Amino acid sequence: MAIKSMTGFGRGEASEGAVKVVVELSAVNRKQFDCSVSLPRELTSLDAKIQALVRTRVTRGYVKGSVTVSAAEQAGAADTLDLAHLTAQIDAVRAAAQALGLTDDLTASALLRLPDLLRPRVLPDDPLEVWPLVERAVQAALENLEAMRLREGGALERDLRERFTALEVLSREIAELAPAVPIAYKAMLERRLAELLGDGQLVDPALIAREVAVFADRCDVSEELTRLASHFGQVTKVFDTGGPCGRTLDFICQEMFREINTTGSKANDAEISRLVIAFKAGLEAAREQVQNVE
Repeated sequence: MAIKSMTGFGRGEASEGAVKVVVELSAVNRKQFDCSVSLPRELTSLDAKIQALVRTRVTRGYVKGSVTVSAAEQAGAADTLDLAHLTAQIDAVRAAAQALGLTDDLTASALLRLPDLLRPRVLPDDPLEVWPLVERAVQAALENLEAMRLREGGALERDLRERFTALEVLSREIAELAPAVPIAYKAMLERRLAELLGDGQLVDPALIAREVAVFADRCDVSEELTRLASHFGQVTKVFDTGGPCGRTLDFICQEMFREINTTGSKANDAEISRLVIAFKAGLEAAREQVQNVE
């Protein structure tokens, strides 16, 4: 199963008889799933059904949708004036004008500018009658939305694999340098003691060995590097498994940050510190990309 991006757009249409339904869905990043659908006033009772359909294909992100119902071109039907809604609007406007002491100067042209006065003449009174048509349009929009999310998801996966591969190379370079740190410290300690004591004075090798052992234990990053290697293996497994994995990848990135921070504080080596900084920068960039994964 391939991974998907959280962003995308899909449009679907369905027609039957005199009715045409157009559904548009757009998806953007969000930690949790959320969905908002704009519907004709007469079809608002279908909102829950539409959201349930969207949930079957989208598990994370914010989906914004719109449903438009109109007369099919071949039907030749025109819009009709919703007189009940118009009457309610007139009553509301007149009540507001009276309450505010304003002149009631309603005109036909002003009334026609009020929202939701025109509706397709073909729209049935019972929303459930048009639901099969709406469902087909929603499914078509979801298919197109998913196709775009899969395309973007494939690009994201390729990019992230490259980023994590580069990070793994940096971690291996750190692992190669780490064993030499205590050796360099021992040589530095012997050199400084020789400079302080001068020629002919011997230093107890056991004393130096104890000091180096304490230092080596303090700067040992083998456990951190082992856990990092494990995290890289988990990342590969996540990509190979696919599916909704954005939260998992984000968690792994957080764990990697923890391990590399500890490595940087313990390493006590200039070259390792440089590699740690490069690792952090690369990991931050990878984590930003992970925020786009469902």
